[in-house]
Amino acid sequence: MTKDTNKNIPPPPEEQERIKNEASWINLLRQEISRVIIGQRYLVDRLIVGLLANGHILLEGVPGLAKTLAVKTLSQCLRADFKRIQFTPDLLPADVLGTLIYSPNKGVFSTKKGPIFTNLLLADEINRAPAKVQSALLEGMQERQVTIGDETFPLPVPFLVLATENPIDQEGTYPLPEAQMDRFMLKLVLDYPDREEELEILNSNANLSVQHQVSQVVDSDIIFKSRTLVDRIYLDDKLKSYLVDVVLATRKPGKYGAEELDAFIRYGASPRATINLAIASKAFAFMQGRSFVTPQDIKDVGMDVLRHRVIISYEAEAEEVTSDDIIKKIFETVPVP
Repeated sequence: MTKDTNKNIPPPPEEQERIKNEASWINLLRQEISRVIIGQRYLVDRLIVGLLANGHILLEGVPGLAKTLAVKTLSQCLRADFKRIQFTPDLLPADVLGTLIYSPNKGVFSTKKGPIFTNLLLADEINRAPAKVQSALLEGMQERQVTIGDETFPLPVPFLVLATENPIDQEGTYPLPEAQMDRFMLKLVLDYPDREEELEILNSNANLSVQHQVSQVVDSDIIFKSRTLVDRIYLDDKLKSYLVDVVLATRKPGKYGAEELDAFIRYGASPRATINLAIASKAFAFMQGRSFVTPQDIKDVGMDVLRHRVIISYEAEAEEVTSDDIIKKIFETVPVP
């Protein structure tokens, strides 16, 4: 195996203009989604980051915050296949992946593929199903393939899991295993809309005859082309070091001047978090029409990449310290280059 000798060279000025032009579809997609989703700019932008970075997304929030509607609307704006699974306590892994069906007449087994074989998979209320069903998604999410019986099938390209969940303390929910959580590039925590947005939601939806329609404005070719450009976004070596320091600080915060956090962390973020944070930062820079990553890009997506990967201790729970509190303190402590 030969070592990659490509140097980390800043992009030429013309690359900046190209990125800006190629990212123009993002505003068009935002406008189309806004015909159905009022406000929620944070949610919409992070869904686009997931598309650009080829990363799965977990949405957490109380019922009624348009989590499912936002994902469904996104799929309608894309020229891509979309399927939805409603996770329930009696769901089986075969209901997600598919199964082998025996044909008595032919004397052979045939494969019936499950709903996971799609471009966008909405796993609705994923934490209402037991761990064995949640874990059925692991191979597909990581390797983009599914094994049914003795045969392995590749999943369609692109393939993204957009999962919703209700807060763990609600009745009838099961916490997602750490291995499952780590497969999600981003975890978004949604809050209630403000007064102006709620009034606009009321004005737009307080009519039984209202039917919001959106148009398909983006196809797979545009997404693939944009992903190629995202790969070329410049990430300076100093920012790579900063990014790594942030992730390492989630494991040993005392080495970075945040000794008070040592007792609050059981496990820090994995190396997958380092990779995901770099890619998500590049995707966020692309969305801004820039050919390079800034420290603020890393901070803007850092909370979403890290919050579900920092496992807090019992002491943190007792003192009501959340993973968000820990990550916020780490960003305040680790020096920016």
